[in-house]
Amino acid sequence: MQSAEKTELCMIKSNYEFNFINMNPITIKQKSFDFAVRIVKLCSWLDETPGVRSTLSKQLIRSGTSIGANVAESQSAQSPKDFIHKMEIALKEARETEYWLKLLIASELVKEARLKNLLVEIDEIIRMLVSIVNSRKKI
Repeated sequence: MQSAEKTELCMIKSNYEFNFINMNPITIKQKSFDFAVRIVKLCSWLDETPGVRSTLSKQLIRSGTSIGANVAESQSAQSPKDFIHKMEIALKEARETEYWLKLLIASELVKEARLKNLLVEIDEIIRMLVSIVNSRKKI
């Protein structure tokens, strides 16, 4: 395959990947952004109390906002492999975020009822990212 043909094929795949992210009514890009906004608000609340809650909020804000940042960055991936890599990083960050949310509940720093919706959302985000990564690896 000649260089121009490879470039065209890469562009086709990149356009497909861009469309793939946006094919759901609520896209992973929008869902992860909305989730990040809620994480910022939660962490602001957690920071009001010094100590362990404040310390854990710093971990949570890093991982919880990184999901959407990596999804957004994947939109400018340089190759299909780069796209998968960015989405896999987003998936790792999502799993870490789920861990911090569960730790806040298990350590009785936050009542489960307060984080229930965030846990449902992060589970949905994880499932969406797994689906995207797995389907892209098959192509």
